[in-house]
Amino acid sequence: MIHIRRDHDAKPARSIEALERSILRRVGRAIKDYGMIADGDRILVAVSGGKDSWTLLHILRLLQRRAPVRFDLFAVNIDQGYPGFRVDLVEEYLKREGYEYYIVRNPTYRIIQEKLEPGTTACSLCSRLRRGTLYRLAKELKATKIALGHHADDLMVTFLLSVFFRGEIRTMPPLLLSDDGQNIVIRPLCYVFEDEIRQYVPHTGAPVVSCASPYCEDETALRIQMKTLLDELERRYPRLKNSLLAALGKVNLTHLMDRRFLPVGAPIPSIEEEKVLLAGHADTPRDLWTAWNSQIGLGDSDIRDG
Repeated sequence: MIHIRRDHDAKPARSIEALERSILRRVGRAIKDYGMIADGDRILVAVSGGKDSWTLLHILRLLQRRAPVRFDLFAVNIDQGYPGFRVDLVEEYLKREGYEYYIVRNPTYRIIQEKLEPGTTACSLCSRLRRGTLYRLAKELKATKIALGHHADDLMVTFLLSVFFRGEIRTMPPLLLSDDGQNIVIRPLCYVFEDEIRQYVPHTGAPVVSCASPYCEDETALRIQMKTLLDELERRYPRLKNSLLAALGKVNLTHLMDRRFLPVGAPIPSIEEEKVLLAGHADTPRDLWTAWNSQIGLGDSDIRDG
């Protein structure tokens, strides 16, 4: 079970140095828990210019100096073509701090304008385009892992979105193998909360810049609404986020409704009932309950998926 102590619950005067040690400890724990980094890894760190990716890059560099395994880091920033994006500030910092880095131009904004259908949101399309570019660059630049800056709040918000609007229990996993099996994605900040990152990032000296997407601050977007809901619940029920994060790491499959993980739950019919139920279904005797459902007119389509 995941048990994480949030530093904002401690004394307000807690120093940045103490917060940094706490973040380092939890990132190190996440790396160990999920086997994120191995000896000889070459890790592509996706740097958007936001607080999360800067914190990730900074913390991984600190860990690199003291980790029990040797691994390399390099930063990739994707300029998606949004007007006003300060890619110059991002590049200036990466160069000054001595990072190996790559700035890649991608016509995301133009593609979204051409492809986005009325009534749909741009976030998912933007994310798919960015992910495809990262996967391609990882192969070209011989990266063994792709590190993303998603934190604990991101995982919880994704969980709420999935449950409320997709009828599915899922979130962003700390470790993910891409569908084509060619790329491994890691999320080392999965035990770190957003408010801690917000407090810590000024310490890095990195320029926090917006991606300049006109879609990200749309308050009608479901992700923003779920984020607001989660924060409201945390204010009402302190440490709720701790409990929710712990729940994501402790799934009791036999106490949910997914039939793949449950034994036969209905009472077994008598021999006489079997004969009646299977009448007209001699070709499928192995599936008694399919015959029963058919006889009473109940099919899978009668059970709403949400």
